[in-house]
Amino acid sequence: MTEIHPTAAAQRWLADFEAALGAGNIEAAVALFQPEGYWRDLVAFTWNIRTQEGPAAIREMLQARLADTAPSHFAIDGEATEAGGVTEAWFTFETKVARGRGHLRLKEGKAWTLLTTMVELKGFEEKKGTRRIKGAEHGVHAGRKSWLERRQEEEARLGYDEQPYVVIVGGGQGGIILAARLRRLGVPTIVVEKNEKPGDSWRKRYKSLCLHDPVWYDHLPYLPFPDDWPVFAPKDKVGDWLEMYAKVMELNYWGSTVAKKASFDEASGEWTVLVNRAGQDVTLRPRQLVFALGVSGYANVPKLPGADGFQGEQHHSSRHPGPEGYQGKKVVVLGSNNSAHDICAAMVEQGVDVTMVQRSSTHIAPSDSLMELALGGLYSEQAVKNGIDHHTGDLIFASVPYQIMHTFHIPVYEEMKRRNAELYGRLEQAGFMLDFGDDGSGLFMKYLRRGSGYYIDVGASELVANGSVKLKSRTTIEHINAKSVTLTDGTELPADLIVYATGYGSMNQFLADLVSPEVANKVGKVWGLGSGTTKDPGPWEGELRNMWKPTQQPNLWIHGGNLHQSRHYSQFLSLQLKARYEGLDTPVHGLAPVHHLR
Repeated sequence: MTEIHPTAAAQRWLADFEAALGAGNIEAAVALFQPEGYWRDLVAFTWNIRTQEGPAAIREMLQARLADTAPSHFAIDGEATEAGGVTEAWFTFETKVARGRGHLRLKEGKAWTLLTTMVELKGFEEKKGTRRIKGAEHGVHAGRKSWLERRQEEEARLGYDEQPYVVIVGGGQGGIILAARLRRLGVPTIVVEKNEKPGDSWRKRYKSLCLHDPVWYDHLPYLPFPDDWPVFAPKDKVGDWLEMYAKVMELNYWGSTVAKKASFDEASGEWTVLVNRAGQDVTLRPRQLVFALGVSGYANVPKLPGADGFQGEQHHSSRHPGPEGYQGKKVVVLGSNNSAHDICAAMVEQGVDVTMVQRSSTHIAPSDSLMELALGGLYSEQAVKNGIDHHTGDLIFASVPYQIMHTFHIPVYEEMKRRNAELYGRLEQAGFMLDFGDDGSGLFMKYLRRGSGYYIDVGASELVANGSVKLKSRTTIEHINAKSVTLTDGTELPADLIVYATGYGSMNQFLADLVSPEVANKVGKVWGLGSGTTKDPGPWEGELRNMWKPTQQPNLWIHGGNLHQSRHYSQFLSLQLKARYEGLDTPVHGLAPVHHLR
């Protein structure tokens, strides 16, 4: 392989692969993969989000799906590259019903990783480019209605005289992004959100909140942020962008609307969703119901002895208004991840006496190091200059199977540990409990496995290290007194305010309350990979549990994640929903079994 050009090597592999698939020669196709080869498919072959790990799984998938998928027209897209004995190439392809894009990594002439993704459904493409609508109707048309009149009629009709095909519960970033995708695909959709306006879920958080991920990682579909947008956007700026986005993307967004109850009729394949919209009960009857409530459930507020007798103020971090009004007070923050650090730092800025109570170890990733070492190659100004926009970055990220992803990350965090040794040493001297994940793979693997346990350091770690934020670690609150808290190590801390930065429960709590405990258990645990690491019990799943793909409950979907995941995976969820809306056959291969209930 080293003797021929990388592009020629990739072209030869794709030609052999297409010939084997076209001839129905599954064994020949499987033989083109490494013994430890991976084929990750995003909807194109499996109508699922699924990684086939090893020859047996690849063979099983092709036996089930090859004839129906009828793949063809594999073609290299651009020039392949080679580094460290690995050839990488982009390619396009088609199936019977869709067009796709893929990524290939070759080792010693055989596929190490293969990614196939659905880009669009044939005959149901977005009306963009040469397909865009005219908008204006030239000439004379009696009774002509303006765009505004048609839009107002649609808003008045949908949900009352005409039922939506999809109802999305949750109008934060995830719900808005998915609704925009579905709007472009012509799928009638209503978003229901308890807050009054899009963006309120950001506006109502504590004053100092901002995005900890950089702007290149956070673009929304179709409308990227302006090129002067701050690297780390403040919460109210994000809120305003989401409100603008929902308006210009013409979303049917029902603010001030609470979803009260939902039930599914197996016979009709239809949901009944009771909502209260601005004080009026409305019954919606969609075919598909999407929960877009982030990756978390209700706020976790520990039940602590003595809490009812506390004479000060106590609240969860999600309800924290900010440090204003607490000058001269004693504040105790229970927790040591992102929210806890943000809240403590804001308290110090206002001269407030604040103590962080750290119950378990936390991974600290300094923002500058994270941007350069972990994200810079795919999401940065330099990446854009190198021809890697966020769409390309998303696909490169997706091309790495979860089974081996940690091996890509471990060297990154080894270097982060080396670069920031002085800060880490001072934190440990202050008593802070540090970790880099169970296997040293750092922040993003922790996020995927458990959704917690880390802080992207934008300044608060220095405050902990130098003592500006007081720290009590290896302990927790044992009892709450009238004006203080007693810790398990016997320490008593005076307190006027207790902030519970204690995270959130599983999203399944929403399913249990809105639908039923039985349906929540049928769907099972949401998020996590089954890695067997802390808070991510096995067995190995290979993909994030229940996210953006069919669940064990028919016609029920879960969407969420950070802005990057919401942007990227909304493409594949929207295509799954569009295919069903148009009545296409969507046989799901490898529907994930449920190993863990709520």
